[in-house]
Amino acid sequence: MVYKKRFDGRKFDELRKIEAEVGIIPNADGSARFKIGKTEAIAGVYGPKEMHPKFLQNPKKGTLRCRYDMISFSVNERARPGPSRRSQELGLVIASALEPVCLLNDFPKLIVDVFIEIPQADAGTRCAAICAASMALADAGIPMKDLVAAVAVGKIGDKICIDINKEEEDYDGPGGATDIPIAYSPVENKLTLLQLDGKIKDEDLVKAIKEGIKGAKKIYEIQKAALKKKYKVNEVLNE
Repeated sequence: MVYKKRFDGRKFDELRKIEAEVGIIPNADGSARFKIGKTEAIAGVYGPKEMHPKFLQNPKKGTLRCRYDMISFSVNERARPGPSRRSQELGLVIASALEPVCLLNDFPKLIVDVFIEIPQADAGTRCAAICAASMALADAGIPMKDLVAAVAVGKIGDKICIDINKEEEDYDGPGGATDIPIAYSPVENKLTLLQLDGKIKDEDLVKAIKEGIKGAKKIYEIQKAALKKKYKVNEVLNE
């Protein structure tokens, strides 16, 4: 059950290289790109706007709708283009991870649409999507309590590994692989997403969550820096 070395040579608690930027789609109300390793997510926000059909409107608060799509050439085996049941489910997962920090009470009957594309995938796509969507919502000026940072933790063989890649996700050696995507709000000090695919002991799950939170905090700082960078540039341009 011993997993001595990660496939890409990283330390067990080491994130892949991260790139983050906002304001990348000119005609969107807010947008962001988040890349971690070879996994990349691009998010565009449109709204708040009137929701149609009207019978779906919530008179008490706004609605957050996330649409997730993995582009057909994003993986080695060509994905079928267009929406699938998995993409619809992940859209709901992403929305539920973001809703706790979005102040939707300010927008009764309205909708905020978030469109997320995955042009390149190497595991952890839902987490990258959450990171990109969170930044895009902030870029759009949607009132939020906090950003949400997400990362996939895993138990590979006998080791807890942070930010697992596709090779680790597919690991079939002794002990197998367990995938644990988490999303975390540092200001709220709250998990907004916790999923589990595989088997893991209680004590290892607790350790994995703690390691995931450490990683999410590092991602959170990168997200904030990307937003600050855009607004610093705008301040210089407006002088």
